[in-house]
Amino acid sequence: MTPLLLLLFFSSLTVGSASTSAGENLYNPKANLIRYWNKEVKNNHAKPTFLLSKASPLSAIDAERFSKLAAQNALSSHFQAICPTANLLCFPDSSPTLQELISHPNVDAFKIIWRQQGIFFRESMLKKGKVMPMPDIKDKMPERSFLPRSISSKLPFSTSKISELKKIFHAEDNSTMETMIVEALNKCEKAPSPGETERCNVKGSKQNIMIGSVKGINGGKVMQLVACHQTLFPYLLYSCHSVPKVRVYEVDILDPNSKAKINHGVASCHMHTSDSNPNQPELTIASGPGQIKACHWVFENRLIWTVAD
Repeated sequence: MTPLLLLLFFSSLTVGSASTSAGENLYNPKANLIRYWNKEVKNNHAKPTFLLSKASPLSAIDAERFSKLAAQNALSSHFQAICPTANLLCFPDSSPTLQELISHPNVDAFKIIWRQQGIFFRESMLKKGKVMPMPDIKDKMPERSFLPRSISSKLPFSTSKISELKKIFHAEDNSTMETMIVEALNKCEKAPSPGETERCNVKGSKQNIMIGSVKGINGGKVMQLVACHQTLFPYLLYSCHSVPKVRVYEVDILDPNSKAKINHGVASCHMHTSDSNPNQPELTIASGPGQIKACHWVFENRLIWTVAD
């Protein structure tokens, strides 16, 4: 699958609108997500609390009103109303810099994050009692919610429609908002890399941690997964891609001194890097492409989709 197709699938999880009365609660985004999940995901695992928390806060009335405005190409004139109501990332004409929006000096924070010390480690380190450094796994992105598909499906989403998007979100030429929108569109329209078609809290970040119990997802078998990373955009947006030949582990994370459990992490281990760039940082833990098993932690608010046990 291409990144864009996966994004469309992901957005379908949040179809619907919130409500203003008890009777209408059956049709709010959270309820719609639960119904979709029950229909499409055939297992007894707990519902993902992260997705539920990011459902649109719009009422049923507001969702219907904004959907009609979007269909009439008139959403721009109601920009100041929809932004706070829908929990979008919007700011006045005196735009903050990208450095103020995220703590890295580059709009593509993903690339900067991977250069942290301790990001990549060997699969053999995932053993009970092993002490290792934990990188900073905190989410650096601004807080946002998904936009109901009843609205987002009526908005343009391509570089060929950039002028329309800029008008909707009041993005001036050479502004931070324009840069943010262009970068997101370019990322979604980009061809996938060769071989490609989270629940998490951040305790343990930037300190030594001890590995507790380790459980391999899908029995520890090598499998294909879908990884989703946040992209800076006015509403919550994920760029998703499929990754072949990966093992995924759930790991209890302990304080190395008290041995008390402080977190429950997810680690992804890539079984080969034959298509990797020789300059990628994970290759520093082995002699060359195709010869390593590079693992990394799943960061806060990122998502990994796997087969169920």
